[in-house]
Amino acid sequence: MKPSILLIEDDANIRRFLRLTLVTQGYELIEAETGQEGLAQAFARVPDLILLDLGLPDMDGIDIIKQIREWSQVPVIVLSARGQEREKIINLDAGADDYLTKPFGMGELLARIRVVLRRAVPTEEGASETTVRFGKITIDFERRQIWRDQEEIRLSPIEYKLLSTLIKYRDKVVTHRQLLKEVWGPGATEQNIYLRVFILNLRRKLEDDPARPVFLITEPGVGYRLKIEGQPPEFSPGSYLA
Repeated sequence: MKPSILLIEDDANIRRFLRLTLVTQGYELIEAETGQEGLAQAFARVPDLILLDLGLPDMDGIDIIKQIREWSQVPVIVLSARGQEREKIINLDAGADDYLTKPFGMGELLARIRVVLRRAVPTEEGASETTVRFGKITIDFERRQIWRDQEEIRLSPIEYKLLSTLIKYRDKVVTHRQLLKEVWGPGATEQNIYLRVFILNLRRKLEDDPARPVFLITEPGVGYRLKIEGQPPEFSPGSYLA
């Protein structure tokens, strides 16, 4: 899995420059030219990191940070020509993880991206282990790769985060609300349609027979459970996460 970066920047030349560098470095890049488009992409795509310009045509970057922090803890690095100390403090207090003043060196930006992504890994994976296996599936968290026997499986960023969350709570039933909150953020806790679609996608990629899942189990009216082979849990009213 390539780490995904959402770039919210209205300057086409800067987007082109960053696109060339970031894609070459192995990142998946999602682009948005306006604040509203950026917020929509952040919600729909759930990136691993956001690079945010403050001077957007439709809204100020600090308002974007505040809105994102209402439902997500995705790392945000601000890229701005505003270099005053007060501006940096305001944005960091609003929830930004780092602040880089334009013009900046690409080497410094890449280093800061690596640092922020390393800090984000423990909360995303929720475990110290780097490899998990069940059935024919092997998941290497360190390399962000998933294998089915000898075939590498490609997951979207949301599918990967959903599977990682289920692995974190393996053999426990996780409610719809908890999964939506952890994958999409608190603002999505009633959008069960998202879960149904992405669980179906995961079953098609991971299960031998998606219509008769062995690992990705539905607990009707409650949520989903990742049942690890050889460790069948017993479901009781107190065994799920609310």
